Amino acid sequence: MLYRKADISDLSAVSELIASAVEEMERNDIHQWDSIYPADTDLRADIESGTMTVGIKDDDIVVIYVINKIFDEQYRNGNLQYPDSDFRVIHRLCVAPKYQHKGIAKKTLTHIEDELRRNSIDTVRLDVFTKNPFALSLYRSNGYTEVGTAHWRKGSFLLMEKHL
Repeated sequence: MLYRKADISDLSAVSELIASAVEEMERNDIHQWDSIYPADTDLRADIESGTMTVGIKDDDIVVIYVINKIFDEQYRNGNLQYPDSDFRVIHRLCVAPKYQHKGIAKKTLTHIEDELRRNSIDTVRLDVFTKNPFALSLYRSNGYTEVGTAHWRKGSFLLMEKHL
């Protein structure tokens, strides 16, 4: 798989990927995302800020993710194990439904961690919807530790952290 920074010309394909993922989550009774979040304005801002990466396979964008240092105030409520480390936060890691359950999320997570290590980043943080068993399994099986909870519009989210 080839990973590269998203370009504004990718916005339409990224929006379609998100829309199809929302439909798939709804079919699986995972009510995490909707038409309000993530909105096209969020995706455009991710691309324009240079924080969104796309994964390409067979000329398709099959996965997206955002890495930055932005986090919600509720992260401060977590019992972070590495509060003084140089960290990054994973946002909106999403695999296109037709490519799900093929190991792409795990490979992408490994890619993210390898890139961060190369850039001397010590810690990865994220939040995961408590009613998304697929995401929970991904992060738990890859060594992410639960360090707290947050409550947003769609419900409860676990705050997770991994020291690299």
